[in-house]
Amino acid sequence: MEYQQNQNQSNMEYFNSNGTRKKSGKEKKKGGRILIFLLLAALIIIGANSLVITKENQYKLIRQFGRVERIIATSGLSFKIPFIESVDIIPNQLLLYDLPASDVITSDKKTMIVDSYVLWQVKDPLKFAQTLSGSVSNAERRIDTIVYNATKNTISNMKQDEVIVSRDGKMTITVDQTNNDMTGNDLELAEEKKEVIEITSLTEEIMAQIAHTEEQYGIEIVTVEVKKLDLPDDNKQAVYTRMISERENIAAQYTAEGASQAKMIENMTDKEVAIMLSDAQAKAEAIIAEGEAEYMRILSEAYSDPEKTDFYSFVRALDALKASMEGGNKTVILSDDSPIAQIFNGNY
Repeated sequence: MEYQQNQNQSNMEYFNSNGTRKKSGKEKKKGGRILIFLLLAALIIIGANSLVITKENQYKLIRQFGRVERIIATSGLSFKIPFIESVDIIPNQLLLYDLPASDVITSDKKTMIVDSYVLWQVKDPLKFAQTLSGSVSNAERRIDTIVYNATKNTISNMKQDEVIVSRDGKMTITVDQTNNDMTGNDLELAEEKKEVIEITSLTEEIMAQIAHTEEQYGIEIVTVEVKKLDLPDDNKQAVYTRMISERENIAAQYTAEGASQAKMIENMTDKEVAIMLSDAQAKAEAIIAEGEAEYMRILSEAYSDPEKTDFYSFVRALDALKASMEGGNKTVILSDDSPIAQIFNGNY
């Protein structure tokens, strides 16, 4: 009986006066731990929702009920009101957009295929968010339209050759450096030198028409570069044929000009040679005339001297006899009074 009474008394200690069961010490500790864990989890969630981590290549737009409250443009850690303010991310770096290839028509009605790309970046994140909803794809669609229109307007005012030449902003020209001051017998061939001059490039022409994007959309188009200029496949063969014909005409013109220049040089050379031969012949005739005059002067002096007259007469008589003895006939008939007979007679 006593044991039963003690047991009943101990059972009554686990119930309150209102009949509810009392919690033991272990149960109270366990409940406290769960509460602390829930509080810590809530604090972690609230703290995580309050932190804003901004990277170097990002803008962070803090919105409160859809309206932009502030813009975080510097990298680092910042805070926002949890569950009330939201965060949008906008890229803060140079972006590449590869435009699809498109057909454009030049001023001389030639179709060309232009394949280009654009480098752009966000400069005003607030205006970018207001006009393009902060979407990169929206910005690329807008850039596509702007650049295509600028490219079409630029190329439509240029001929096909001008488009090709202005692609890289440089043009090679050939300069004739012939010295026109040729005198005497100097012959100088034409010397050609190639020079590269700077011209307005196709990129500069296109960029001049798209300078309004930053004011309108908050983005800056840094550059537009043309990767490839090509012709439609159905026009290539005709263009190649025309280009071959033009090059053949140019080659024929160069050949004709070369032949004409060669003929001029040949005529000039013949003229110079004829002049030189004429001068040499005139000098030779003058020298011969001077020699003959000197010869006659010597003879005149010889015959004018009585002491030398007989000697020269003797020499001339021997020369005459020598001339008459040429050939197969060696017989000479002389009269007594001939100078040669007088030589043999010892009259000299």
